[in-house]
Amino acid sequence: MSAPTSRPVAPAAAPSANAVLLARNGVAVTFTLNGLAVGSWFSRVPAVREALDLSAGRLGLLLLAMSVGALLAMPTAGLLAQRLGAARTVTLATGVVAVGLTVAGLGATMTGSFAVVAVGLVAFGYGSGACDVAMNVEGAAVERRLGRTIMPRFHAGWSLGSVAGAALGAAAARFDVAVGAHLVAVAVVVLTGTVLAARTYLPRGVDSTGDPADATPAARRRAQLAAWREPRTLLIGLFVLVAAFTEGAANDWLAVAFIDGRDLSEAAGAAVFAVFVVGMTVGRTAGTVALDRWGRVPVLSGTIGLAVVGAGLAVLAGSGPVAVVGVALWGLGASLGFPVGMSAAADDEAHAAVRVSVVAVIGYTAFLGGPPLLGLLGDEVGTLRALLVVPLLLLPTLLLVPVLRPPHAVSSATKN
Repeated sequence: MSAPTSRPVAPAAAPSANAVLLARNGVAVTFTLNGLAVGSWFSRVPAVREALDLSAGRLGLLLLAMSVGALLAMPTAGLLAQRLGAARTVTLATGVVAVGLTVAGLGATMTGSFAVVAVGLVAFGYGSGACDVAMNVEGAAVERRLGRTIMPRFHAGWSLGSVAGAALGAAAARFDVAVGAHLVAVAVVVLTGTVLAARTYLPRGVDSTGDPADATPAARRRAQLAAWREPRTLLIGLFVLVAAFTEGAANDWLAVAFIDGRDLSEAAGAAVFAVFVVGMTVGRTAGTVALDRWGRVPVLSGTIGLAVVGAGLAVLAGSGPVAVVGVALWGLGASLGFPVGMSAAADDEAHAAVRVSVVAVIGYTAFLGGPPLLGLLGDEVGTLRALLVVPLLLLPTLLLVPVLRPPHAVSSATKN
């Protein structure tokens, strides 16, 4: 399927090297603060479960609310980024994140209402989903202008934010800080920092999100629909779906699974989740060097293998320390799938926004189906055993890895 066409855009002045570096730093801060918000929420899931007295199945349904919000945002997030630009989209979306996090936290501690927390999570997911698309598009634009792989390091910033969120959550649980007070404070920090970071983004017209001068709403919708008919985009989306499930299963259930399946305290469960995120952070930091040296296909094949081994050890190991090593390997192996998938979707700068949006919609389906699937399995076999679904899904995903090879590399290989 050929790429959608549009009339050429008048070229914008090339940004200075300093402007690109400032944008790089701003994108890194955005990713980090988004990770802080998400990590803070997931680290307090056990406390919310206790406050609302939820079974594994009911908890899965509650977590589904966040995924529903994200999926509501995804189909239009690319078009929104095209219309408003990455900076404004990120700022508005993070405002919604802050509101959602506040409502969910206060709903758990002040009302004890399942419905109120669910509404907050829908808003949280919606804002996070829209922000995700816009910051990945901006990150891909910065990566192209730097001329080297850097997207995994942006996602490493997200992981570092998650580590900080998990650590703060463990400390909050240890000292009995109310979920509401904790999450409101996080919401204020995340919103303030993101507003400041977005001011450093690349100018409109060089950030891959600016509309052509003659673009109409109908033209933008046609471009979006055309992206849904591109085989490579759809296959990348399928790969990202499994990568998102691999990461999301740990985000949603790892702390709860180790609390239930290995008799850990709430604080220790949050610490295990932090080990997973540390593994992801190391993988995303070191992975940029590996990707530039060996390429996407061999590196992703290796990391998927690590994730299979790690998730298997985390569930099946008879020794607690060995299981924690498995968690670290799981995090290391899960580290590159999502960011490299987003980079692959944005390989063609002219259509980056709509293609990233399509891939994000497909990928975030994992967050829609994952929580209830694992929750229902958890009711039958236990939450820890339910996580064996992760390695079973990863193994066939190895067949999809070659589609992430950059198009120019495919062309060169064909010519040779």
